[in-house]
Amino acid sequence: MRNILVAFILICFVGSVSGQKNAIDKYFNQYKDDERFTMVYISPKMFEMAVKVAEENVDEEVVEMLKEIEGLKILTTDTDPNNFYKEALKKINTKEYEELMTVRDQGQNVQFLVKDQQNGDIVNELLLLVGGDDEFVLMSFVGKINLNKIGKLAKNMSINGTEHLMKLDKEE
Repeated sequence: MRNILVAFILICFVGSVSGQKNAIDKYFNQYKDDERFTMVYISPKMFEMAVKVAEENVDEEVVEMLKEIEGLKILTTDTDPNNFYKEALKKINTKEYEELMTVRDQGQNVQFLVKDQQNGDIVNELLLLVGGDDEFVLMSFVGKINLNKIGKLAKNMSINGTEHLMKLDKEE
């Protein structure tokens, strides 16, 4: 009986995690072909290739971080950004995440949310939501992400939206 209860709890836990991931995926999929949005998806294979290139040109800490990232999705638009921000907040259950930081400044809301924190500095997912008068950004990093060093990685990426990650850099 105890084994059945443990199995049931595990199934519920896995289902809730994959359900939330599916909510984020559905949101991305809903707008990935919409001309109003810029959509970026970087697969685990692309991160493996980036490691090979970066080993020669980039700081060793950045290379180590790249090895641990399993995927990145970014969805951004400057068309009606406040409405898309509100819609994302409704569709994505942010209660399943731990709030890392929120910044509200000059008509812009920036939320950093993390999931499955392991030892305080390493998380399995970093979700960034930005909404305001100028832009909407939804960014999902998956892998073993070191929160103390994510800003350093962002400095080496030239992708719209990653500049918000520099706000997390503790080494500056």
